[in-house]
Amino acid sequence: MNIAILSRGSHLYSTQSLLKAGEKRNHAMEVLDPTYCRLSIQNGNPTLFYHDEKVDDLHAVIPRVGASNTYYGSSLVRHFEAMDVFSIVSAQAILNSRDKWTSFQILSKAGVAVPHTVLINPYLSAQQVAIFGESPLIIKLLEGTHGQGVILAKNSKEAHPIIETLVAAKQKFVLQEYIKESKGADLRVIVIDGVVVAAMKRQCKAGDFRSNLHRGGTSESIQLNYEEEALAIKAAKALKMGVCGVDILQSERGPLVLEVNSTPGLEGIEKTTQKNISKSIIGYIERNKR
Repeated sequence: MNIAILSRGSHLYSTQSLLKAGEKRNHAMEVLDPTYCRLSIQNGNPTLFYHDEKVDDLHAVIPRVGASNTYYGSSLVRHFEAMDVFSIVSAQAILNSRDKWTSFQILSKAGVAVPHTVLINPYLSAQQVAIFGESPLIIKLLEGTHGQGVILAKNSKEAHPIIETLVAAKQKFVLQEYIKESKGADLRVIVIDGVVVAAMKRQCKAGDFRSNLHRGGTSESIQLNYEEEALAIKAAKALKMGVCGVDILQSERGPLVLEVNSTPGLEGIEKTTQKNISKSIIGYIERNKR
C-alpha cells in the first residue's frame, strides 16, 4: 500500500519509527508536511496537491497533527477521508480530543470515569471556584498540550487571580479537581483497534506535578489491572479512535481518564516498554484498508 505520514517533522522519532515499520512490511511510505498541502474542490471532487504534484494514489494516512495546527490538520484529514483514503484517526476524533471539555462531555456520556471538571463561565467564576472549597485545583486551557497551559492552584484564593487573568485574556479553560493521591504520576496507555498494546507509568520530577517525560519526568513499563485496561479501551471507543494514547490517574475511587491523545508520541513509550507500537499501527491499517 501507499501510506503517508502527515507530519511537519520528518526527523522526529515517531515519524521515523512509523516509516521504518511500514517499509519493513513492504509498503511505500512517505512523509507529507501539511504546510505544503493545497486543498481544493474541483468539479465537485476533492483534490489535493503537495507542492505542485497532485496526490491521488494514497491508500492510507497517519496523522501526526500538532496542537498548533489542529484546524488545518483536521481539515486535511477530512479531505483525505472525502478522497476515500483511510486514516488511523478521523478528523472529527482529532477535533473532539483536542478540546478537553468536549472530550470530557463525550466520555461522560459513555460512562467513562473522569475527574470532577467544570467549564468556566466568566459570569459565574467565583461560584464555580467555590465548588472546590479550599482544596487544590487544576486550571487547564482547553487546547493546551504537553503540560502547557496547566496550572496547579493550592486553594481558591490562589486560583482567583489566575482565573481573572485568563478570563480577561478571553481564554477558554476548565477547573479540575487535583488528585492528590496520584502523587504526580499517571498511566499512559496506547490503544490500537480496541486493544491495549503498551502501557507505562510516568512520574513527575521533583517540584512539579506534570508527568510529561519531556519535562523531566521518568517512566517505567507496567501491567495494567483489569479496571484500568477496560477504562482505556472504553475511552478510545467513546471517542471513536482506532489509535490513541489514554492518560489515566490512579485515584482512591478507581482509575480516572485524564486525557485522550489522538497523536501520542511514540519515543517515550516504545523505549520504556520495548514494544514496537509503530508496527501495531501499520498492522491496524492493513486490517482496515484491504
